[in-house]
Amino acid sequence: MFEKILIANRGEIACRVIKTARKMGIKTVAIYSDADKQALHVQMADESVRIGPPPANQSYIVIDNVMDAIRKTGAQAVHPGYGFLSENSKFAEALEAEGVSFIGPGKRAIEAMGDKITSKKIAQDADVSTVPGYMGLIEDANEAVKISNQIGYPVMIKASAGGGGKGMRVAWNDTEAREGFQSSKNEAANSFGDDRIFIEKFVTQPRHIEIQVLCDSHGNGVYLNERECSIQRRNQKVVEEAPSPFLDKTTRKAMGEQSVALAKAVGYTSAGTVEFIVDGDKNFYFLEMNTRLQVEHPVTELITGVDLVEQMIRVANGEALTIHQDDVQINGWAIENRLYAEDPYRGFLPSIGRLTRYRPPAELSGGPLLENNKWQDDALKGDGIAVRNDTGVYEGGEISMFYDPMIAKLCTWAATRDGAIEAMRNALDGFEVEGIGHNLPFLSAVMDHPKFISGDITTAFIEEEYPDGFEGVELPDATLRRIVASAAAMHRVAEIRRTRLSGRMDNHERRVGAKWIVTLQGVAFAVNVKADKEGATVSFEDGSSLRVTSDWTPGDQLASLLVGGEILVLKVGKISGGFQIRSRGADLKVHVRTERQAELARMMPEKVAPDTSKLLLCPMPGLIVKVDVNVGDDVQEGQALCTVEAMKMENILRAEKKGVVAKVNAGAGDSLAVDDVILEFE
Repeated sequence: MFEKILIANRGEIACRVIKTARKMGIKTVAIYSDADKQALHVQMADESVRIGPPPANQSYIVIDNVMDAIRKTGAQAVHPGYGFLSENSKFAEALEAEGVSFIGPGKRAIEAMGDKITSKKIAQDADVSTVPGYMGLIEDANEAVKISNQIGYPVMIKASAGGGGKGMRVAWNDTEAREGFQSSKNEAANSFGDDRIFIEKFVTQPRHIEIQVLCDSHGNGVYLNERECSIQRRNQKVVEEAPSPFLDKTTRKAMGEQSVALAKAVGYTSAGTVEFIVDGDKNFYFLEMNTRLQVEHPVTELITGVDLVEQMIRVANGEALTIHQDDVQINGWAIENRLYAEDPYRGFLPSIGRLTRYRPPAELSGGPLLENNKWQDDALKGDGIAVRNDTGVYEGGEISMFYDPMIAKLCTWAATRDGAIEAMRNALDGFEVEGIGHNLPFLSAVMDHPKFISGDITTAFIEEEYPDGFEGVELPDATLRRIVASAAAMHRVAEIRRTRLSGRMDNHERRVGAKWIVTLQGVAFAVNVKADKEGATVSFEDGSSLRVTSDWTPGDQLASLLVGGEILVLKVGKISGGFQIRSRGADLKVHVRTERQAELARMMPEKVAPDTSKLLLCPMPGLIVKVDVNVGDDVQEGQALCTVEAMKMENILRAEKKGVVAKVNAGAGDSLAVDDVILEFE
């Protein structure tokens, strides 16, 4: 077995590989750019080597720099993680020439299946059903438009070496094809060092389902069932689960056997993933093969009990698989939510900065989610859940503009899909992240969405269900009442604490009343709070009541309560006259007032937001790639105004209405902060 391996990656996947290497008694080497000097994966590894400046094309994807690190440390093998050099055959070739093992497939398989154009040709030759498209190289935007018209809109423009949503665009007309081709080409060059592009028919309303395969160098191969990855935004997966709620045994077996046959046809060794699009009649079409470990591999590990990283290392060491197809079972259900540094209230634009607070839920191999509270232990006894958080960040660390915006992968497991969803809801509610914009509210909203709960989802889920973007969640009345009762009980605790402050005036006693008006989500509830040593009973005007029990104290940013006998987890912040409460995707200002205070509050005028209708503001911290207009230009609604790059993604900013450019405040190469003014209009 290897004594030392180098991880040619960063972030959560580097941390993930280090954990398994430790378990196997293997020493690890981390590489880092200047931006990652204090990163978690550097702290976890036994050794670390600097490989260059922050941009990936000057550090993580520079083969010579990585090879120098291997020579300095004497690493015997390299795990590439995903992205960066993980599917680069030249890297595998360089390792082979150096006598260093690549913990992944051989060069031939990478070239055959890692390249999306070549893999489609091989699949077609093997009579695998594929999506119609143009597999040749495309020279320029004009040729891209011509080919798109031949295939028929809509089309998918994709980077041949792409992955993770990078270098991918859907075009519905000639203009979008031309713009999409250039942006995809630029993103591909920056992210993968390979700007080749191909175009295929975009199949509407598909499911994205993939098969995990594992093959060794002795001719053995198995499939570890499927993962449902249909919930995506900009072609980047957001929520994954295993198994799929859609497949039946017959379809699963057919997809699995075809995947293994395809892998064996190119002499594939290691873990790999064969991706399919599946229509409503369960017809499946080969999409691509990822010759690496997938981001979403934890859900497969949770339902099969197989450590995929360990298997990759053992296969690279020349060992034969000890797993046979009959050994592979589906045990329970697992769900993964990707936590991104993206602000859902600003169109999911990247957010960078310092993590002033980062407190994931406790990782559990089973049993209660909130394990520190005995009364919750009793409430959850026998649930048999698991919580796993794969991450590469820590409280006080920085989220950089140079890399992928993923913060963590939160996974839950339970015996049933409903159980896994409920465990995920509670885990998301208990996940504390402050300092940056993030998509926790959106993930919570998805977990409660009727379509997701039913399993009736496609890759168009986010576009169809949130066509105008995410604007938060309107909670139902029953949930609002539980939050109202909680806020009233917490407010009473805070009020009692304030009555006990020292330095009060003599002969002045502050009394805590029982009647309160709780206002949230535009609705006011009159409540009466009757407290005792065990908790409080909160009564509503209609005669209903809820019992609230909690060990929350003022200042706690996470409140774990029993409300009406059921667990409720709230993130709590203090505002004047109440709380900022976040739960189940909702971000609520909850005011708890006396009847007189509530009467006066209703008379207060609302603050009017400033008029920015004549300004183009930078929606995220980023770099201006180009500005498409000049002073005096007439612009039309939907016209491209400029392109901003952040976290390896190019974002085209368009005009919301007709106008004339009065002033240009930024140019190509400028670094801007959120809400910096790029253009002004007459």
